This record gives sequence, C-alpha cells and structure tokens, in this order.
Amino acid sequence: MASGTETGAALGYEEARDELIEVVRRLEAGGTTLEESLALWERGEELAKVCRHWLEGARARLDASLAAEEGSEEPED
Repeated sequence: MASGTETGAALGYEEARDELIEVVRRLEAGGTTLEESLALWERGEELAKVCRHWLEGARARLDASLAAEEGSEEPED
C-alpha cells in the first residue's frame, strides 16, 4: 500500500485503482484489527475519489471532443 504521505492528486488512475483493489482484497480477507480495518476503509474511500476524479475528467474530455467534432461538421445541402 502507498505511504500515507502520498496525496491522491499525485496518483494516476491505474495506480489508484490497483491500490484500491488491494485495499478491498485485504478488507475482504479479514484478520485485521478494527483500527486497521478503519484505516483501510478510509484509504479506500480516498482512492475511490481519485478514481472518480480521473474518470469524470476523462468523460469531460470525451464530451468536449465529441461536441467540437459535431460543431465542426457542416450540414450538406
């Protein structure tokens, strides 16, 4: 798992996704203390926000690209 000093902004989508998968795996496996489980849950929430941010940004870029493409097409007579 990444260090606590690593901010979400510094993580790329794939890195955040992979770490989130590991967090979920550890939570599902059990065997952690309540404190460890809570810390993992909080980290998972942070990572999910990072992933959501990247995906929303990608969607916005795609939407803008599609809108620009549609705007540049001229109707044929």
